[in-house]
Amino acid sequence: MKFMKTGLVLASALLMSCAGADNGVEATIRKNVEPKLGPNIKIDSIQATPYSGLYEIRIGNEIRYTDKTGTYLFAGHIFNLKTREDVTQARIDEVNRIKFSDLPLELALKTVKGNGKRVIALFEDPNCGYCKKFRRETLSRVDNITVYTFMYNILSADSTAKSRNIWCAADRNRAWDDWMLNNKQAPEAPAGCTAPNDKVLALGNKLGLEGTPAIFFTDGSRVPGAIDAAALEAKFASLK
Repeated sequence: MKFMKTGLVLASALLMSCAGADNGVEATIRKNVEPKLGPNIKIDSIQATPYSGLYEIRIGNEIRYTDKTGTYLFAGHIFNLKTREDVTQARIDEVNRIKFSDLPLELALKTVKGNGKRVIALFEDPNCGYCKKFRRETLSRVDNITVYTFMYNILSADSTAKSRNIWCAADRNRAWDDWMLNNKQAPEAPAGCTAPNDKVLALGNKLGLEGTPAIFFTDGSRVPGAIDAAALEAKFASLK
């Protein structure tokens, strides 16, 4: 178990559903904490936790903790020492959960292996080395899977050009694999071809994606970064 060195908070109680913060306490916390977070940074929600008199502060997809007076700010993860569960991470996962059916899958490339029963959505930049490694070392070893790939261009202007060329290719999926697996570039897109680059970029920003690859599962959970085949299989096995 890895502990963060800065601002680590420990707790031995189980994470339970958090009660809403008292209005007076919430107002005090907002007044004392929010101005010190930085320009244009707002607190999205405040909740009482079931441990140590702490209050959870959610800022986007980040979780922080404070006391009821808003005097102290804790930046770190709370662990249940009995179960060894990272309860802060569990809360972050809950905050980041999406409704998979709301994803605009028409903006993605679709590939199917085997029966395709296991489904993921994958955000990748064509210049992302970890994305290429994930495809070579993980996806190539996993069967019975459907992959929706959103070309999420965040690394360079060249990423946008590559994605447009791939989207406009006669066989998009083959063009994507040719580039990601074999470093073979797609031909330049015709002048009149429009790719959904801007829409995918807006979607990724809405989902708070700051890096690639990012993997979404049908239960709405996500995994940031590349994982190996064993970890992907274990994740599929855990889905209800």
